[in-house]
Amino acid sequence: MQTRSLTGITWNHTRGYLPLVAASQRFADQDPGIEIVWHKRSLQEFADAPIERLAESFDLLVIDHPFVGYAARHPTLLPLDGHLPADYLADQSTNSVGRSFESYQFGGHLWALAIDAATPVSAHRPDLLERHGVSLPETWAELLALARRGFVALPAIPVDALMAFYMLCLALGEEPFAGGDEVASHSTAVAAIEALRELVACCEPACLDRNPIRTYEAMIARDNLVYCPFAYGYSTYAQPTYAKPPLKFGGLVALDDRRLRSTLGGTGLAISRRCRDLDLAVAYAQFVAGPDCQRGLYSRAGGQPGYRGAWLDPEVNVDAGDFYRDTLPTLDEAYLRPRYDGYIPFQDRAGEMVHTYLRDGGDPRRTLADMNRRYRASRADERA
Repeated sequence: MQTRSLTGITWNHTRGYLPLVAASQRFADQDPGIEIVWHKRSLQEFADAPIERLAESFDLLVIDHPFVGYAARHPTLLPLDGHLPADYLADQSTNSVGRSFESYQFGGHLWALAIDAATPVSAHRPDLLERHGVSLPETWAELLALARRGFVALPAIPVDALMAFYMLCLALGEEPFAGGDEVASHSTAVAAIEALRELVACCEPACLDRNPIRTYEAMIARDNLVYCPFAYGYSTYAQPTYAKPPLKFGGLVALDDRRLRSTLGGTGLAISRRCRDLDLAVAYAQFVAGPDCQRGLYSRAGGQPGYRGAWLDPEVNVDAGDFYRDTLPTLDEAYLRPRYDGYIPFQDRAGEMVHTYLRDGGDPRRTLADMNRRYRASRADERA
């Protein structure tokens, strides 16, 4: 018997790796002649690796949605809308968590299936609230007060710092990239980056080196880190079988009477145009993103589903301490960042700029001027 085989690349966290391995094993159980092998990279390598290089080496790719602008202009990924049934895609759209399904649509095609949904949400240690006699903050001012007491942690590596900057622009009443050749107007951008630096300055310097995973690990290991105001949510850290003690997740505070809106994340399952067995890859993708797998095997193996029906499922919520029910409104309100070809290099550089300002201070106007120059350069090709 000839084995039909595929290889895939994902990121090396329980949430990113184990559910795909479990789904591959179950998919192969139904046909002994199938083998799907998943490889993993660090979260930073996952974000940095050029998608065109990965698509040359792997059949299946787990991607971030900002990559779809590149895919729409270069023969890298397979347009899935031409290979999946219309009723299946309609169900995926209806069961989107926030704008997750839409985030993989660009240039008239669908480039990935939303198998994972995420956005920055809050997290806290219920046991430490009682021990320290503090309450959850409802406003930005209350958050600052809690941070000044040393009880707050947040991820502020470059990419997370930039996503927080977008969030604060939204809270100040302006959607980033809404028009013109600036990321945001001068007054809004300055107010946003200064507000973020004030908060980061109230937290321990280690925040500048932590991503969400490292933030959550610090929270469960320490007795003083009570609250995280915004970090990409990980349902695994709400599970007592995974995190001891588990964290409790929820919505975001308000700034100037406007509830914060965070920046949509999550991941999608894409297929390389160089895939060795297209029919097998399409069948597997359809299986993984489908309702039965997402509600069952995928979530129980540590995944964070991209299918809305799973987020509403009582059993899925019981296993995750109501993570899904408590954070779904924040997902539904999340901001969808740009996805044009050229955005990813801009995001990388702009994140470094925001991070440098948070760490070193200086003149925010210079930071934002440099960011706007980089933004204009990133769009020059499509305007040519």
